[in-house]
Amino acid sequence: MSLPDQVDVLVVGAGLAGLNAARTVARSGRSVLVCEASDGVGGRVRTDTVDGFLVDRGFQILNTSYPALRAAVDLSALDLHPFVPGAAVRTEDGTLHHVARRPSWLPRTAVTRLLSLRGKLGVAAFTARSVLTPPQRQAAAPERSAADDLARFGLHGADVDRFLRPFLSGVLGDGELATSSRVVSLFWRTFALGDLTLPGRGIGAMTTHLAARLPAGTVRLDTPVRAVAPGRVTTDHGPVRAGAVIVATEGTDAAALLDGRVEAPRPFALTSHYHVTDEPPTRRGLLHLDGTGGPIVNTMVLTAAVPSYSPDHRHLVVSTVLGAEPLPEPRLRAELERIWGVGTARWEHLATRPIPHALPPALPPTPAGLRRPVDLGDGLLVAGDHRDTPSVQGALVSGRRCAQAALAALH
Repeated sequence: MSLPDQVDVLVVGAGLAGLNAARTVARSGRSVLVCEASDGVGGRVRTDTVDGFLVDRGFQILNTSYPALRAAVDLSALDLHPFVPGAAVRTEDGTLHHVARRPSWLPRTAVTRLLSLRGKLGVAAFTARSVLTPPQRQAAAPERSAADDLARFGLHGADVDRFLRPFLSGVLGDGELATSSRVVSLFWRTFALGDLTLPGRGIGAMTTHLAARLPAGTVRLDTPVRAVAPGRVTTDHGPVRAGAVIVATEGTDAAALLDGRVEAPRPFALTSHYHVTDEPPTRRGLLHLDGTGGPIVNTMVLTAAVPSYSPDHRHLVVSTVLGAEPLPEPRLRAELERIWGVGTARWEHLATRPIPHALPPALPPTPAGLRRPVDLGDGLLVAGDHRDTPSVQGALVSGRRCAQAALAALH
C-alpha cells in the first residue's frame, strides 16, 4: 500500500474525533490523510456482525440533542430508531418501577414508590437546573463530585442507589459517582432534551457515514502508526511528512504515541454481554436497571427498539456490567432472571464485548469549560473525548478544535 510522501494534515486514528478532524480539514481545501491501525473505521464506535446479528462494541446510545452530532452527521441518513423515553427499575422486593424523562410519563413517575417524595422533588429540581442553565455556565460552574452535587438537591441513600447510580454508572462507567458535577449536569440536560436512539445498521453506521463524506482515499486502513514527531509520522507502510499531525486515538494510546506530552488517563471499563432468545422478556424498547446494587447496571432488548439488529425473528438482549471482567455465565443468567422476571435457560450466548478503555474519567478538578488543550506545539495536536467530555459530543468537538488549530498553524 503506497502512501503519499507529504500531506498538509495527517490524522492518526479513524474514530469519531479523527474523522471529524479530517472532515473539517478537507472542507477547508487542505490535503488530509487518516491512518487507521485496524481493518475498519469507528474505533470504539463500531458494529460487528455475529451470526447475522449486529453487535456494537459495547452498549451505546446516540443522543440526538448533541449539537456537534447534528453539525457533523446527516441524522436523516442513519435510519434512527428511538427508545422508549424512560426506564424500568427492579428493586429488592421484586417490584418493577417505571420512571420517565418525558412529560407524557410524568404522572406515572409521580406515583412511583421507587423514589421518596423528597427524591422526586430533588430529581425535578436537578433536572430544572440542568435544562435551564446555559451549557457554558454549567461547564464552568463550581465543581464537586456527582454524588456531592446530587446530595445538594436532597438526593442520597436509596433514591440514588436504586435509580441514579445504576443509570449514571452505565453512562459514565463510574459506579462511585465521582465524576465532575459539571459533566453530569450537562449529560442530564441532553437526556431531558434529546431522543435516545440507535441507527438501523448499528452504532457503527455513524462513523461509516462520517468516513463516506471524506474524499476518496483519505482513510487508509490496516496502517498502524509507530512513531510521531513534529512534521513526520512513521507507519508500517513508510514515513509521511505533514504540516500538522493530529493524534486522535484513545487516551492511553495517545499518551504513548506522544511520548508523555499528554497524561495517560485511567479509563473506566465496561463489558457488554449479548444473548439471543426466541421469546423476548419485553417487546418495548425500554432500558431496564438493577436497583439492588447488583453487577448488571442495565439491560435491554435491543431488537424491541431496532428490529434490524436481528437477521430473523429472534431477539437480541444486551446487558452491561462495570469493569473489563466478563461476568461468569451462570451468575449473569441468575441476575438477568431476577431483573427481567423470566427464565433465561433457553437464551443463547452470542458475544461478550469487554471494553477496557470504554470512557475516559472526568474527575474533579476539570478545567473551566471542560476543555483540555489540544495544540501541543510544533505542529502536534491531540484529539479525543479525553480532551473534552467523555461522549460523542466531546469526541466530535475535540476533532473539530484540533482541525481548526492545525489549519491556523498552517496559515
